[in-house]
Amino acid sequence: MESNRLGTATDPTVRAGLERHIAWLEAELAEAERQLAAAVRASPAWREKDELLQSVPGIGPVTSQTLLAALPELGTLAGRQLAALVGLAPFNDDSGMRQGLRHVRGGRAVVRRALYLSALVVVRHNPVFRVMRERLAARGKRPKVILTAVARRLLVIANAILRSGRPWQTDLAATR
Repeated sequence: MESNRLGTATDPTVRAGLERHIAWLEAELAEAERQLAAAVRASPAWREKDELLQSVPGIGPVTSQTLLAALPELGTLAGRQLAALVGLAPFNDDSGMRQGLRHVRGGRAVVRRALYLSALVVVRHNPVFRVMRERLAARGKRPKVILTAVARRLLVIANAILRSGRPWQTDLAATR
């Protein structure tokens, strides 16, 4: 919000104050990220889970730490339950004879957002998810629907990896 405010500020005094505040916020954010990374490294359980999650091409430190912090149920629930918990399960919008579109909603928005952004990366750089994207696109699915499906699949794969304790294996992920 401060960056947006800076873009419209014309008074030099106001601009200088906003720039100082933005610099302070960025420093606080960097410190929080450093502390979170240190906490993950300090805990053997979190470190192991972090390494397993980051073994999935497309899940980096930010997504992994988001999953660890905001989704402690990861690795303990079934895939469908987890997708509903995060808000990546499609819910119908039907009423009477009308069949509406399916929508994803609710759940843990911070996790859903991190997985969606990871999905943007993996559909371009991971061959398993690229094939999935092409298959869904050939069936006429819209781009956002495809990315949501990829985000859900990333979640289900991350859940299975933590449950089994085995890192990413391309041949297992490509079987479905």
